[in-house]
Amino acid sequence: MNILFATSEAVPLAKTGGLADVAGALPKALAKYGADARVILPKYEEIPTHYVEQFQLIAEFQVPFGWRNQYCGLQKATIDGISYYLIDNEFYFRRKGLYGYGDDAERFVFYCFAVMESARHLDFKPDIVHCHDWQAGLIPFLLRTRYAFDPSWAYVKSVFTIHNLMYQGLFGAEVLKELTGAGEELFGWDGLAHRGGASCLKGALEFADKLTTVSPTYAHEIQTPYYGEHLDSVLRYRQEDLRGIVNGIDLELFDPMNDDALHTPYRNSIGRKRKNKIDLQRELGLPESADIPMIGIVSRLVEQKGFDLIAATLDELLQEEVQLVVLGAGDRKYEELFLDAARRYPEKMAIWLGYSDRMARRIYAGSDLFAMPSKFEPCGISQLLALRYRSVPVVRETGGLRDTVHAYNEYTGEGNGFTFANYNAHDYLYTVRRALAFYREEETWKRIIENGARSDYSWHVSAKAYMDVYTELAAHRKENEPWPVI
Repeated sequence: MNILFATSEAVPLAKTGGLADVAGALPKALAKYGADARVILPKYEEIPTHYVEQFQLIAEFQVPFGWRNQYCGLQKATIDGISYYLIDNEFYFRRKGLYGYGDDAERFVFYCFAVMESARHLDFKPDIVHCHDWQAGLIPFLLRTRYAFDPSWAYVKSVFTIHNLMYQGLFGAEVLKELTGAGEELFGWDGLAHRGGASCLKGALEFADKLTTVSPTYAHEIQTPYYGEHLDSVLRYRQEDLRGIVNGIDLELFDPMNDDALHTPYRNSIGRKRKNKIDLQRELGLPESADIPMIGIVSRLVEQKGFDLIAATLDELLQEEVQLVVLGAGDRKYEELFLDAARRYPEKMAIWLGYSDRMARRIYAGSDLFAMPSKFEPCGISQLLALRYRSVPVVRETGGLRDTVHAYNEYTGEGNGFTFANYNAHDYLYTVRRALAFYREEETWKRIIENGARSDYSWHVSAKAYMDVYTELAAHRKENEPWPVI
């Protein structure tokens, strides 16, 4: 089976969030099931030079969209066994950063048209085009409209993955009409029209053959008005085609036994893990103690991640015998909150503003508890990394957090973390205090860590679920032959 991943970012080339991790890791996992999965994305200025030098130009062509024709270069390289294609146009993509420009509508409409035009020049024929988030959202729309009878796309089916429904690619209807050249009939309630404008994401929801999102709970939540971002009615209409699949993590890339960021490698040894806590305390200027419980947070500092709950209870939490270590950046009010707390509680609180992969790994390894009280969380990767590094998650029961972290039951001994349901500050604080109480029971704490260690959140599990989605589309192929699935 041939699968073309259309995405605006993918590791190791370009990354701003979890989308890049999925687009980089899932193709490798799919290869174990007999799939040839390749990735196509824009050629950004910030792609590291040592990767750019590996790409070879395979085609140059004009991309017609709207009233204009724009140059596109198509480049290819094989990195870690996966084929990557770059859409090259310096006017649109030779800029600092990936997003946030006033002409993002034009940039990513061009990208979608360039992907469609590139099919004539690719050295393989996809069976499935798997599109991710709004930046690639017009590809299923184009596949069913402008390119419906293009022989390069004959019998190709589309899958669209929603990574975060908040980001919808919402622009003025006249802007997308002009850029796509699509007729008025495609901008109605069953087309691109959305909230007085037009949405690239909605185009995918209406026209993709299959829809997925990044956890079963989130797939259910977004069909309700509270989480649905004004698209819940569309998703309820498409519910038979919608499936939630939890993201995985790369177990080789994130391995506490083979992590260069750690001074003391470990697997299940609590003693060796606590040596990493002491190393982290020393680096951050906190009192060194293997016994004091450490809570870690690695996150964007934004309201979605539950920081209003943390803000409301921070002083109460820091009255406990506990240390809190935070890595992240975001809203200034939350940055100031933690900076002020670090000044007032220098022996209990440390913050590292910004992002550092090395420091993130050291926090996963050094922390005993990992807090994620999110308002909503489509999937979440951090709780999976916490489990991998034997840090016990404390999470709110929403989205992927509900699917991956299961509340510890002291009567049955089951559960790999601590959870609360209501979006309430003192429910969060109560849950943290409950976790701290069990931390002091050494045998119980060891059992909780062992439960987490048995959780399988590798990409192998996720890849099998995606293969099932692709295979469901097999009946629509012209050839009545099964795809080779191992």
